[in-house]
Amino acid sequence: MGEQSLSQPKPQPLSPPPSPPASAASPAPAPASASASAASTSRTTRAAASRPKKEANPSPDPNPAKKPRLTFSIPGRPGRPLSAVGEVGVAIRHLRAADPALAAVIDAHEPPVFQCPHRPFHSLVRSILYQQLAFKAAASVYSRFLSLLGGEAGVAPDAVLALTPHQLRQIGVSPRKASYLHDLARKYADGILSDSAIVNMDDRSLAAMLTMVKGIGAWSVHMFMIFSLARPDVLPSADLGVRKGVQMLYALEDVPRPSQMDKLCERWRPYRSVGAWYMWRLIESKVPQPAPAIPVGSLALPSPDGQIMLQQQQQQQQQQTVIQMIDPLQMLPGMG
Repeated sequence: MGEQSLSQPKPQPLSPPPSPPASAASPAPAPASASASAASTSRTTRAAASRPKKEANPSPDPNPAKKPRLTFSIPGRPGRPLSAVGEVGVAIRHLRAADPALAAVIDAHEPPVFQCPHRPFHSLVRSILYQQLAFKAAASVYSRFLSLLGGEAGVAPDAVLALTPHQLRQIGVSPRKASYLHDLARKYADGILSDSAIVNMDDRSLAAMLTMVKGIGAWSVHMFMIFSLARPDVLPSADLGVRKGVQMLYALEDVPRPSQMDKLCERWRPYRSVGAWYMWRLIESKVPQPAPAIPVGSLALPSPDGQIMLQQQQQQQQQQTVIQMIDPLQMLPGMG
């Protein structure tokens, strides 16, 4: 019997499963961002529907609440002037508490009075006219100057510019001082300086601006700030009278240098102007008075005439010292 060969059937390839019909397919999920946006829109719509509608023309509130007014301080603006009511008293109380040595000087003198009788331009003109003159001579020149301008009301930049050097020379104003007056008036006319700007400048800026004027130095600026603007915290550290007063007040061996004055007078802040005023008063009270004349018969000297002449010279020197000490006080307005 012949062998039979059994052949196995070949495997048939698997066909992919049939795709479901379109009607049975499940919808694709929406992106997360789209869902969130739709939910947000829905909530916004519901919230808007729940809010009451605004009236087209709402009636104004008969009693609206007033908002508080805000005030701002200007940085660097000068403080309350000493001419303000009660300010000198505040300064004296501060100085008395801050410096026991100065308290004794305060007790020995009447309090100062600071007044500002003239506008800044007028005061600066007056300061220039009084420079380097004895009080009586300066007062005479100033009086003639006022007459030339028709009185105090005529002291204005344009009027001063209109004066010629010859006119000023006729009333005793030197050509140099005439150039100082014209330079000051010209800076006013050009708008570099003005009364309102001077009043509102801080001390440092004011000193820088005024020393640009010919003939006005640091000492003149300090005197102007104290006695014409009544600035409370000005220390004329280069003034010899103030320096001598500080030497006497603190029993110093030497007159302090200008560079030492700030440290020595630091405790007077913010009323160093008043402290300086008391230094002038201290010096004034300590200046030796002229000695009484000694009768010739009481001089037990071989040459009484020569001794009397020497004594008269000493008296004249003492009187001149008194004038030099007091003149800065007399020539400035507003001194108490």
